[in-house]
Amino acid sequence: MTQNTGFGSSGPSRRSLLRALAALPAAAVVLGEGPGLLGTAAAAAPAPGSATRYTIVPFLNSDDGTVNVYQSDDATDFRLVQASAYTPPANRIRDASIFKHTNGSYYLTYTTHTWEDPSTTIGFARSSDRVNWTFLYDYTVPITNLSRAWAPEWFVDGDGSVYVIVSCSTTDDEWIFTPYALKAADSALTAWGSPVALSGIGTNHIDTFIVKTGSTYHAFTKNETAKYIEYGTASALTGPYTITRTGDWAGWGSYREGPALVRLDNGGWRIFFDGYGDGNYYYSDSYDTFATWSAPTALAAISGTARHFTVIKETVSGGVSLPTGVSRSFQSVNYPTRYWQEQSALLNLPVVTSSSTTAQKAASAFTVVAGLADATGFSFRDAAGNYLRHYDYRGRFDANDGTATFAKDATFVARTGTASGSVRFESYNYPGYYLRHYDYQLRVDPTDGTDVFRQDSSFTPVTAWS
Repeated sequence: MTQNTGFGSSGPSRRSLLRALAALPAAAVVLGEGPGLLGTAAAAAPAPGSATRYTIVPFLNSDDGTVNVYQSDDATDFRLVQASAYTPPANRIRDASIFKHTNGSYYLTYTTHTWEDPSTTIGFARSSDRVNWTFLYDYTVPITNLSRAWAPEWFVDGDGSVYVIVSCSTTDDEWIFTPYALKAADSALTAWGSPVALSGIGTNHIDTFIVKTGSTYHAFTKNETAKYIEYGTASALTGPYTITRTGDWAGWGSYREGPALVRLDNGGWRIFFDGYGDGNYYYSDSYDTFATWSAPTALAAISGTARHFTVIKETVSGGVSLPTGVSRSFQSVNYPTRYWQEQSALLNLPVVTSSSTTAQKAASAFTVVAGLADATGFSFRDAAGNYLRHYDYRGRFDANDGTATFAKDATFVARTGTASGSVRFESYNYPGYYLRHYDYQLRVDPTDGTDVFRQDSSFTPVTAWS
């Protein structure tokens, strides 16, 4: 299959305006499941009865005085949980970064002023439920002659130390930014150590986001001069970093900012970034530790609305429980007289009733088994022992050829459907692609964020036709 590409249009961001002003004469971390560092969380689908939950808290393209809360079970299809969930008592809220602390509370840190104004503080807020937020304080970053402190990002190191990575400029050149690390001096996150510049990244880099795998720190940072997101590594949080990827190295294009990473259920890494040059918000995936990336894809529904966010991933209760080793039929949620049925090795959605022939009923029953590529996912076997897999976007049944590619093509991650007891089946190796019916044929398509698509991709497991 071929990943789809992003598209869209919009105006410039604050940073493109900053560079224009500079030409005039003078007068971190997203966390994994629970407390801890992103990347150390289990890279697998949640256990039966549990679900993955991704949360973002972006400010709005139309309003930088408040933030919305969205959540998703697949890191693709984000749905609004609460509009205007938090408005600070003064100033603005931009570039909000979220994490969950060891005390069970969620914390935001954010830019407190719009781009035109000097901004020497970063803001902090706390929530017990991700929806209702309480302002904590504005913190003045202690850098001599500080002009602007922007885009603070949480990072938690392997020993549990909490940091904020913040991009700062000074009054001698207010549009040239350097990333600094602030280390929390207490567990209440009310005191902070002296800022330490991240060496090796260089000046005029902003929106630096860091994840750690093993003993290596990976930095994704926007070169404000070149307008590309660059990549480098170090053996210590504060560096020295070696920037090894510059220009359009990942195929994301220019005028991109606000990179944020999260680990997907299938083990891959997803980067989100603000495509402020064209008004979209994008994601791209890597399965080889950041060496290569899929074509950037615009996020459905929230592109053009959400701006600069980070993502927190958690495992929560209430997910799908689908027993294996049992024969089931799968009923369409929005066309309840129609069921999955194998026809000439392809999966279709015809009407099936008690008057249907014995052969038709038998072709509408499938054995649910543990996923061939991941036992926490699911695979489906017909009476002949062939497996449902996607091929050229189409659902079809083939004999297992024992390859890793086949196993991935035949594995689906169960997500909660639109009706009680229903399930949506996400492709294991193409996250964001779902089994859905179209013209009464079953195919794997990318979610478009609409209720119609969610219904078309929702099926209820029922007692097998016999």
